[in-house]
Amino acid sequence: MSTEQQQPIGEITEVTEVTEVAEAAEAGAGTTEGSPVVPDAPAVPPTPPAPAVKKDRRVLRAVLRWTAAVVVFAAAGAGTAYGITRMERTDVPGLATETDGRWEYPPIVQPPLPAGSPRPFDKANSSNSHYADLRALLLPAPKGAKADKALDGEDGWLARKDFLAVYEDKDDRDAIGQLLTDQGLRHVAARGWTTADGTHTRIYLLQFDTARVVDSLQENSFTGYDAPQFALKGASEVHLDEAFPEKAEVENVRHYAYGEAKPYGAEQVREAYLVSGDVLGLVVQSRKGAAEAVPFQQTVVLQSQLLG
Repeated sequence: MSTEQQQPIGEITEVTEVTEVAEAAEAGAGTTEGSPVVPDAPAVPPTPPAPAVKKDRRVLRAVLRWTAAVVVFAAAGAGTAYGITRMERTDVPGLATETDGRWEYPPIVQPPLPAGSPRPFDKANSSNSHYADLRALLLPAPKGAKADKALDGEDGWLARKDFLAVYEDKDDRDAIGQLLTDQGLRHVAARGWTTADGTHTRIYLLQFDTARVVDSLQENSFTGYDAPQFALKGASEVHLDEAFPEKAEVENVRHYAYGEAKPYGAEQVREAYLVSGDVLGLVVQSRKGAAEAVPFQQTVVLQSQLLG
């Protein structure tokens, strides 16, 4: 219906009443045979028709109605837009979250335990031993990374000399080798990879007989307040990583994170020792220019969760 045809309901009712009155007056003007004659009543001037609604008034009403509708929808739209701007990016479907440097890993689950074996920190496990296969406790490589085959070892077990090769000084390698012998090292499992940005990651897990042995090695031999006691290759000057977030702590797993200080030459090295029951872990990341903090922290936390 066009704007000119639309009328307010009250005006339509008024015109209908005027038409009915006119028809009744025309019917009463004549008589039928046998009907009593009624003296002619004084002529009553016809009721003037209702004034036609001016076109401009109807257009004005229509404009007002559409204006009101536009205002309502505009207000609703503004509220929706405000709500979206106040939401986190991840709360808005289809809106990608800007990367913060984290890597994408495949699904990570803890390996099954042998039948009847407790978890490392169950009350029944006084030695805090890991009964799951140590090789299955290694963090998998993130998606798109190239595996470091040199760390596969024989049947998944890394030779002691290959672990010692991560340290810079020969005297340190000899001293660490003797420590591992004296403290009854059982296994070394390792995994490494290189991501597209050139970050090289290496993870070593060393298993001993009890948690007490690992605690002693960490406290007396490997870690220090400001720096580790043995320097890794390419990282002679490292210090405590004070930027590592406190909320990244994993229950039952202690970490000691360090970063190479400037100037660090062609690449920067980050490292962290992990202590979890009967397992001593070492995470090493290096990258030309600088090793980013976020993937290092992510790797340390995920490996800690597998051990916890």
